[in-house]
Amino acid sequence: MIVKGKLDLYTLAWPASRSGEAIEYLARKGGLLPHPLEAPLPPKDLGQADDEMLGRWIDVAADRLGLEAESVESSYAQVEQLVRGAGPALLRLPHGFAARSRLPEPGEPHFLALLKGGRWWLSVIGPDLSVHRVWPGAVRDALCHELEAPLVGPADQLLAEAGVPEHRRARAQRAILREQLRPAQVGGCWLLRLSPGANFWGQVRHARLLRPLLALVGTHIIQQILSLFSWWMIGRGALQGRFDWAWLWAWALILFTGIPFQVFKTHAQALFAIGAGGLFKQRLLYGTLQLEPEEIRHQGAGQFLGRVMESEAVELLALGGGLTAIVGVVELFMAAAILALGAGGWPHALLLLAWVTVTFLIGWRYFRYSHAWVKVYREMTNDLVEQMVGHRTRLAQQDQEHWHDEEDQVLAHYLKLSGGLDRIGIQLNALVPQGWLILGLAGVAYSFVVTSSSPARLVISLGGIIFALQALNNLVMGTQSVIGAMMAWKQIAPLFQAAARPRDNQSLALGLPFEQHAFEEGQPILVARDLVFRFRGQGQPVLRECSLQVRKGDRLLLQGPSGGGKSTLAALLAGLRVPESGLLLLRGFDRQTVGTDEWRRRVVAAPQFHENHVLTETFAFNLLMGRRWPPRPEDLEDAEMICRELGLGDLLDRMPAGFQQMVGESGWRLSHGECSRLYLARAILQKADFIILDESFGALDPENLYRALRCVLDQAPTLLVIAHP
Repeated sequence: MIVKGKLDLYTLAWPASRSGEAIEYLARKGGLLPHPLEAPLPPKDLGQADDEMLGRWIDVAADRLGLEAESVESSYAQVEQLVRGAGPALLRLPHGFAARSRLPEPGEPHFLALLKGGRWWLSVIGPDLSVHRVWPGAVRDALCHELEAPLVGPADQLLAEAGVPEHRRARAQRAILREQLRPAQVGGCWLLRLSPGANFWGQVRHARLLRPLLALVGTHIIQQILSLFSWWMIGRGALQGRFDWAWLWAWALILFTGIPFQVFKTHAQALFAIGAGGLFKQRLLYGTLQLEPEEIRHQGAGQFLGRVMESEAVELLALGGGLTAIVGVVELFMAAAILALGAGGWPHALLLLAWVTVTFLIGWRYFRYSHAWVKVYREMTNDLVEQMVGHRTRLAQQDQEHWHDEEDQVLAHYLKLSGGLDRIGIQLNALVPQGWLILGLAGVAYSFVVTSSSPARLVISLGGIIFALQALNNLVMGTQSVIGAMMAWKQIAPLFQAAARPRDNQSLALGLPFEQHAFEEGQPILVARDLVFRFRGQGQPVLRECSLQVRKGDRLLLQGPSGGGKSTLAALLAGLRVPESGLLLLRGFDRQTVGTDEWRRRVVAAPQFHENHVLTETFAFNLLMGRRWPPRPEDLEDAEMICRELGLGDLLDRMPAGFQQMVGESGWRLSHGECSRLYLARAILQKADFIILDESFGALDPENLYRALRCVLDQAPTLLVIAHP
């Protein structure tokens, strides 16, 4: 039911205790749930949770439904534009709104379930499960109430003292508020959408990309029909030996009619390519974040670069070449139908299908050679990048006379494969279309000699041959592109498939059960008993019967020789690796109960220098990436305090943009000591229960080492430091 007119927003607000139900109905009404699912029940004390806990609960509830909840903020001036363009979305009403409302429990947070935005009306689902139409300005006023309330009274008084007429005061008041609140941010909005790990075709359908795809194919078919009809009109006049001006004008009109169809086809192709490419890249990025550290630990810069290059190749080749191949197949069916109407009849059409079979056999050989060629090409690219990255080590440790010993053999093999691939490519590009032209004309000649066909049917056959030639050219180009995409797909398939991995149990993702669980002072926060771990299930265990208890406030030092398993133990404790056997508990809960994300949030490890990285981003992002992004003012204040305690104050003062200075390979270059202290600050700022530092002080001079130790001991609630003897 849709109720028109302005409604009292108080009657449409969902309490926090029913927020999971609101998300479920939003997903159902918005077409995000193909199968019925029930949202999880919220914690009993969610009504007393702060904004951060509410956000985490919404993330968990959306994740259980296979959705993603994105928290967004807007400037004060853009709030109305935000609500007009949002949906499905959950909008949190400010505390002041609930306090002055007639709600049963005004102290409990309340939400609006925004189904669909719009320029004039918003569709909102109420607690009665009905869809209501609401004026966007009313929602905007509710979201901005807390910001505006302290300024409304002084603004009215100022306008009254200035003698502003009554009918102009509302407009003047809005201008004053807009100017005063220009830098203010309004949050409390969560956009619901399909998770990038959801079924890809489901994402394509929900993004409505099938429409431009069908429009593209349908428009192309219409264009071909118009083209055939125009040639039929010209052929009719030519066979009759005269041209009628009416038919000539009709032919010209058909040609001009094809122009808007071509424009529409180009537009549909662009919409599909951009939309599908965006979904594809989003899924690859999500899949990359789902990979476990152990899956990429042994890969080098060349392999990472290859995956990035191949992802671009898949998108360009699959979308461009795939569409060309589809067009070629459609044209082949149309060409076969035309040939069946010509002088050769169905035998001529079957001859075309037989030649298409030959084309696919040649394409199969091209695929096999491409597979071998791409394998060697990737190995050469990987070796080249690795040598460029480690060129200093190569200069120092390898004799220049032996730099190219193996490269010549690999290059000779590569050239041999390239030659074979080029020969098959020539066959595919030259033999297939030209061979069909000869074969098709031979079929027409046979029909002309053996049977007495009319000139009209001979002309139809010739037109079908030419049309099939065009279709084969498109099919060959599309096939080559699709084969290239298939080769590139093998590189990025693990990323694409990793996005669909089920996430760990997040029953404790809110963190509330930790506080509810009776945790006595002095009780171990982390317990490891009889841990066993070996790499890749082979060889002797790196750790065997390893046991450890860590209590809150402990300051532990772990020393041992290289290769003794110190870093492996740190990875197990931090949740980066899974033990082969043994018991590992965090505050009495195992990893499956806590969830991987929550475990890694509460136990933070700063790995060794060669496994830690400064990303090409702002200095603030590199500091706070494990805490929260975008940061709040208090986050930046904590970051500056920690940096100055670690001796990075001079660095902040030197950088022109301060926290917003770009650092990393493409920005401000940091020294080894500065990087080490950045890694320390990053670990401390995550506010974890337990911090593990793996050889994090090795690059520091005595003065900065003293500063770093003092800062870490003051800031870390519980600490484990790994170092060499």
